[in-house]
Amino acid sequence: MVYMLLQNKEATLNLIELFASVQGETSLTGLPTAFVRLAACNLRCTWCDTTYSFGRGEPHAIDAIIAQVDDFGCRHVCITGGEPLLQANVISLMKQLCDKKYVVSLETGGSLSTAEVDPRVRVILDVKCPDSGMSDKNHWPNLGLLRAHDEVKFVVAGINDYNYAKQISGDYDLLKRETPILLSPVFGTLDPKELVGWILRDKLPARLNLQIHKFIWSPDTKGV
Repeated sequence: MVYMLLQNKEATLNLIELFASVQGETSLTGLPTAFVRLAACNLRCTWCDTTYSFGRGEPHAIDAIIAQVDDFGCRHVCITGGEPLLQANVISLMKQLCDKKYVVSLETGGSLSTAEVDPRVRVILDVKCPDSGMSDKNHWPNLGLLRAHDEVKFVVAGINDYNYAKQISGDYDLLKRETPILLSPVFGTLDPKELVGWILRDKLPARLNLQIHKFIWSPDTKGV
């Protein structure tokens, strides 16, 4: 399967859904946000909760996407997937949104380089842990590209993933960053109370990252 979607003259992006909600994760949790969910993913994490984004979606003009974002009236915009960086035109979309003074975040699975991402964008870099089945896909140079406002997320299924997150955080000095790492328990697999216990036991300067949208709505609800 060919995953890299080529940039095209029509300046379109293959879209799965476009909606407004509150941000369910990261340090921006709870803020009204416009979500642009792009199609296709090159990873197959065991715990993935957006498998419906694996298809090719439907092409939408970048201008039309931005017009809809404008209509939502949210200051924050989250570019997510799938894996947004599979589509070359996402770089232009993010730049244009930043030029319009939106606060833009990019949720990426961490397997593709973030080097071309506009420096105004807040990169949410998901470092894959072993239980995801995708830890061999991590693009480690991305950790050297982190800016002060970027965030690093580890989705943790159990103690082995937690220990892996600690090791990687130590190896790459992530615990010394002003922006704490995000530790996200796999919903329905790891009890958040257990993860909190590990964080407190180890005096880890990390942020517990719960997916609050799964507590507000049914966990399998789309478009929220």
